Amino acid sequence: MRHWILEETNYGYIKENPIEVALLPTGATEPHNLHMPYGTDNFQVIEMASRACEAAYQQGAKVVMLPNLPYGTETNMMEFPFAMNLNPSTILQIFKDLIQSLEKSGIKKLLILNGHGGNGFKPAIRELSAQTNIQLFLCDWMKGLLKEKRSELFEKPGDHADEVETSLGLAFFSNFIAHDSETGKLTADEGSMAAHRFDAVEKGYITISRPWHKLTTNSGAGNPHAASAEKGEKLMQFFVDEISSFLVQLANSDIDETFPFE
Repeated sequence: MRHWILEETNYGYIKENPIEVALLPTGATEPHNLHMPYGTDNFQVIEMASRACEAAYQQGAKVVMLPNLPYGTETNMMEFPFAMNLNPSTILQIFKDLIQSLEKSGIKKLLILNGHGGNGFKPAIRELSAQTNIQLFLCDWMKGLLKEKRSELFEKPGDHADEVETSLGLAFFSNFIAHDSETGKLTADEGSMAAHRFDAVEKGYITISRPWHKLTTNSGAGNPHAASAEKGEKLMQFFVDEISSFLVQLANSDIDETFPFE
């Protein structure tokens, strides 16, 4: 039995083993080019969260992984079928309700592990931090941790269903990755993206919510064809090492008057 996964453990264990840190994975249900499953973000973040919690548990940390939230914000991708949207205001309310449940369960520390690039949770964390005694932490793996490994592991990293995500898919849910029956190649297109009209947006100091049906052909952003399972395995191990190390440190840290600072 995997006691670090709430869905698999039981009240008998929880009653005798108080939890210090809860981890909430969040994903999305959306198209990923022509070759990856709609559940890609969910498969990735659940794999990452469960492995990180296991590694932390094996080091003595009292952690538990909550069930994944399988929907995210898709307002810019809704021209594609079955991009299943939850507005940011809806997600905020879901977080409020879950945090209230965690407070009643005695949880003092919560890490939200975000697996969907369209989710912008920082404003929600700021708002909720003023309304709860739970210490809230956020990890966006594709915006933070990935930066350290993009150029080292990948030839042409992109934004969505690219070499990075496809490598993770080949490593951990390859049975859902579509290949041409004759050539064996991915059924994906090249993941080309339309150029921005405005230089300021291209440079990054002006941002927009990108209409995905105008930006891409089949929702893929970034060429996936150089992907490999080996790259995905190396990336996952890096993620697991970093996240589990933080979980152990967080679980062992007392909440005193200077927390989370020295």
